[in-house]
Amino acid sequence: MTAHRYVADPAVSIARGLPLAEEPGLGTLTLAGFVREVTERGGEREALVQHRADGTVERWTYAELWRQSERVAKALIADGLGKGERVGVLMTNRAEFIAAVFGTALAGGVAAPLSTFSTPAELDHLLAASACSVVLLERAVLKKDFADILCGLDPAIAAGTPGRLDSARFPFLRSLAVVEGAGLGAIAAWDDFLARGDGVSGERLAARAATVTPADPSVLFFSSGSTSKPKGILSAHRGVTLQCWRMGRQQGLDPNVRYWTANGFFWSGNFSMVVGGVLAVGGTIVLQRTFQPAEAIDLMAREQVSFLFAWPHQWEQLLSAPNWATADLSALRYIDVDSPLARHPAVRTTWIEPRHCYGNTETFTLSSAYPAGTTREEARNSHGLPLPGNIFKVVDPLSGRVVPLGERGEIAVKGPTLMLGYLGIPLDETLDEEGFFRTGDGGWLDADGRLFWEGRLNDIIKTGGATGSPLEIDEAILDSPGV
Repeated sequence: MTAHRYVADPAVSIARGLPLAEEPGLGTLTLAGFVREVTERGGEREALVQHRADGTVERWTYAELWRQSERVAKALIADGLGKGERVGVLMTNRAEFIAAVFGTALAGGVAAPLSTFSTPAELDHLLAASACSVVLLERAVLKKDFADILCGLDPAIAAGTPGRLDSARFPFLRSLAVVEGAGLGAIAAWDDFLARGDGVSGERLAARAATVTPADPSVLFFSSGSTSKPKGILSAHRGVTLQCWRMGRQQGLDPNVRYWTANGFFWSGNFSMVVGGVLAVGGTIVLQRTFQPAEAIDLMAREQVSFLFAWPHQWEQLLSAPNWATADLSALRYIDVDSPLARHPAVRTTWIEPRHCYGNTETFTLSSAYPAGTTREEARNSHGLPLPGNIFKVVDPLSGRVVPLGERGEIAVKGPTLMLGYLGIPLDETLDEEGFFRTGDGGWLDADGRLFWEGRLNDIIKTGGATGSPLEIDEAILDSPGV
């Protein structure tokens, strides 16, 4: 992806990306339009592969993905879902998660993916904050039984019957369905939930989807909540789909990519890069519900996975798995040349991952980046150039004034993927007077418009009138002999 840029004034820290109107490769800017376009193009190509616990393998073509998304949408319409109402999706990486998100969009609703890492207290907060009308859940995830947890949070769920819930604790919640096993109390079995939509016509569904505009709310993702309770971040269809259309190009994917990741789709980066990026180019997503290293390696070998996306702590688990060295991973080609995984005896790669990038959930992941294949020398070890439509400025954290070019300060951004806002917080308390989102991250811009991120602002060290970053200190220590 080319990200033309210029510095608006060589004296101050402002950088702009290519005008959005000039960005190539974009399709319809609603999630309903996105899934319609990719499934029309994909047809009978394989979109999803899911190995189930009972040993069976489920494969969805693009046409089947459309059909399953339609079934979810029709069931939601039959349930009385109104435009803009929220549908909680509490699932691991599985086919039903993707159908639930796209089905919600087709029905005119707002999908709210909920982390399966949530504790009962966190889930209580997420459900109350999201005000979901419907929750679609996976019952058992490792040692958690989410149906039991929900019944424990609200006895009305345990006491109710499917389609009949009167909850004082979650006053907007009226319907729940579980993808595996029998229902429980007010929680319906998945097939029974889907059957509710059998009488909804295709014409009614199409009319629903047609009412949705790119400016309408699309998804509600939550921050990780590392320093406080997770914040609900509402994004418009345009922002979400822009990232879905562009991420395949950003990663340099081709239509034959078979993409596996260990990371949950309830994070915006994984949703845009994997679900959006792969489907936009016509590739295949190989699904694993929870990260089990040996199982993942067998899965990659059996499904001829070409793209492995995991974090460094997961790399170590893969490298330590008993079947790592002997597995046939010769199909892997989207492996960074510097990754320890590239040293597998069967892997041959010259690919360079798009490592030079920066983003937030508030911008539905990346806002600056260099594409795959960019060397460290070309990127100057930066965090990329502004993506199309984006404007960056670096400001003094206290006064808010734009700092001179090259000076460190707080990164602020605005552009077409910026959130509609946080739940419960007025937008004017989130954005500055010019409409920029103050990220709370420290960094600086160079004369070519490159962004250099240095960590959270409260991690920046000020000493002797100068500022320094813990990252700089870490790098200096690592360069020291004996470390």
